Amino acid sequence: MTDGMKQAIQPNSSAAARRSRIVVAGTGSGAGKTTVTLGLMKAFADSGLRVQGFKCGPDYIDPTYHTAATGTPSRNLDSWMTSPDTVRETFIRASEDADLCVIEGVMGLYDGKDPLSNIGSTAEIAILTDSPVLLVVDVRSMARSTAAIVLGFQRLEPKLRIVGVIVNRCGSQGHYGIVKKAIEQECGIPVLGWLKRDDGLDIPERHLGLVPAVERGELEPLFQRAAELIRAGTDLDALRALADSAPPLRLPEHPLFPPDWLPTAGHEAETGERPVIAVARDAAFNFYYPENMDLLRYAGAEIVYFSPLAGERVPEHANGLYLGGGFPEEFAADIAANTGFLQDIRNAVSQEMPVFAECGGYMVLARTLTDRAGHSHHMAGVIPSDVRMQEKRAALGYREATALQDCLLLEAGETIRGHEFHYSVMSYDESAAPYPFAYQTKGMRGLQSEGYAKGNLLAAYTHIHLASLPKAAARWVEKCRAYH
Repeated sequence: MTDGMKQAIQPNSSAAARRSRIVVAGTGSGAGKTTVTLGLMKAFADSGLRVQGFKCGPDYIDPTYHTAATGTPSRNLDSWMTSPDTVRETFIRASEDADLCVIEGVMGLYDGKDPLSNIGSTAEIAILTDSPVLLVVDVRSMARSTAAIVLGFQRLEPKLRIVGVIVNRCGSQGHYGIVKKAIEQECGIPVLGWLKRDDGLDIPERHLGLVPAVERGELEPLFQRAAELIRAGTDLDALRALADSAPPLRLPEHPLFPPDWLPTAGHEAETGERPVIAVARDAAFNFYYPENMDLLRYAGAEIVYFSPLAGERVPEHANGLYLGGGFPEEFAADIAANTGFLQDIRNAVSQEMPVFAECGGYMVLARTLTDRAGHSHHMAGVIPSDVRMQEKRAALGYREATALQDCLLLEAGETIRGHEFHYSVMSYDESAAPYPFAYQTKGMRGLQSEGYAKGNLLAAYTHIHLASLPKAAARWVEKCRAYH
């Protein structure tokens, strides 16, 4: 068991837990949250502190940067996919051994699921965790107007505690002095630091945002540069004091996991040998919520990881298979070359092994995957469909997925929450028989049928969060146990 896993699942007793914490929020996407977050994390980690990172919302990629910068696995906090109690429990458990928690926001501070409320926003996470907020403001081409922006953010939500500001992309020391005076005079909170315009901090992007850290190779220069700029222009002692001022928190009355539960044993010892769920994990398959794994372990499963990109096959002792999202289109030729892996998928499906795939994993179950260059690659072919990458984003946003039939995780009519984010489109072959769609999903664009459910195979674009319906994890494990 890793140290990261220990600190994620061994909470304090029911007594109030003290956690030093700060939310890094922006006035909008591109304000500089990630740069400031990474700089703070690295600067504090280099000073000898154990820093625990968190990311607001359904983001898989930023947490990989947090993990690389701090050496501690980062976690997501999502107030739409999971309940307020789960948000608090996740935070308290994951921060058990931390000296300082840095929570990176998503989009603008108040942007979330609903334009008329804080639902799903960074603001809601800050309120649920009773965390002080550090607001990052892009001050290019502004002076006193910056104070008006900060003042508006302060007044929109009285429950929120914006305790300080960092101004990003300042043109000079003199520019910083002007905006600092304006904000502190009009808003009554300190401006704790500033960053100059620095192209050296630009992080490469691709169609799903930041390139995963697992593909980037050596990230240390990026982190060190961000930390240098933060140390040079930010009052870290004052920021730490604000983080330390956060009030203590308590675990919810009915937590997902009991305080003494460990993943080295299933939830019920009398079930005997635990079924093994094989999880593909490498640069092609790396979008997984740690809570999904914890819930599967709690339900009695043993999780075993393997790497298709390294030429590995599905472990022979597996009783279930989990193919998560990621970037299979970037590695389609390598996946196609691992014919043993693809044959193992076919065998698993034909033998009714419980198989769950989402987004990238769903794409690998299709007959072919056509990449951005127009090259077609043969995949597992257990789903009568073909997938093609496109330049235009195909889907983005939260989803409520309602089962159209009984399937691996859900009974017909049950709903689970998740999100979609992909640039590929799936062409379904409905010539032989009606296509067995898995879900009816509800999002900003209305309702649509998506995914594939047949026997013990369930696959779809929607990335689900099992904490939104914990009994789905137990149902999956039971089917793996029956297969075993």
